[in-house]
Amino acid sequence: MHDWELPETFESRSGTVRWNRLGPREGEPVVLLHGTPFSSYVWREIASALADRGHQVFVWDMPGYGASEKAEGQDVSLAAQGEVFAELVAHWRLSAPSVVAHDFGGCVSLRAHLLHDVPYRRLALVDPVALAPWGSPFFRLVGEYAHVFEQLPPALHRALVREYIASASHAGLRPEAADALAWPWTDETGQAAFYRQIAQADQRHTDEIQGRYRDIGVPVTVCWGEEDSWIPVAKAHELVSLIPGARLRLIPGAGHLVPLDATTRLLDALVAFLSEDDGATET
Repeated sequence: MHDWELPETFESRSGTVRWNRLGPREGEPVVLLHGTPFSSYVWREIASALADRGHQVFVWDMPGYGASEKAEGQDVSLAAQGEVFAELVAHWRLSAPSVVAHDFGGCVSLRAHLLHDVPYRRLALVDPVALAPWGSPFFRLVGEYAHVFEQLPPALHRALVREYIASASHAGLRPEAADALAWPWTDETGQAAFYRQIAQADQRHTDEIQGRYRDIGVPVTVCWGEEDSWIPVAKAHELVSLIPGARLRLIPGAGHLVPLDATTRLLDALVAFLSEDDGATET
């Protein structure tokens, strides 16, 4: 379907995780986390560019997403994903990687750090799910009636998924990117998984950690698409105010899918952030 492959596997508590490592083994480690209803494909260009710049880059699909296992009864909640990420960091034997996390991946990375004591060198949050309230009216509707939506005829389901994914982009997705992001959800297993992950989304998983953002002691940058229609940019300012020393980088011309809408601008911001001295601050 596309040229993005995750050849490695890890048996997590929530099912088989597919992952890959790019760049030199001796490079500074950077882990990229995707959101929902996406996959590691959103990082395709940025992961390759960071690897070309000498970083050791880890990408993975969360259980229930992308190329990773999708199964009936699977726990794909944000709580479970935080535990799986902690397992993965240990499996990769990373002592303190830099972490870049988008959308739901933001909550996953924050939970792993704050609840499971996973150490980071630095943390970049890209339009993260981190503050209540979250979830669009469509997202909440599907979550409440997931058992109804999962019975949609396949053709109607595929159209819904494609339109939903497209709405995350302000610039408009290239056809190959739209196909790659929708593809994991289009067969019978993927259709069930799509509604499963929405049904299990629960705001309490951000409520549990929101009061602890003041305890984050590593350098944090928050990057946000100025045209994000999924999570308003006001949330970016609120989040930065809650994390000591956090800085905000607004990305013009980008919607919620910043890694695809404004790849070069986001890459420039991440390269600058990852190359800073650990004690550096921006004035």
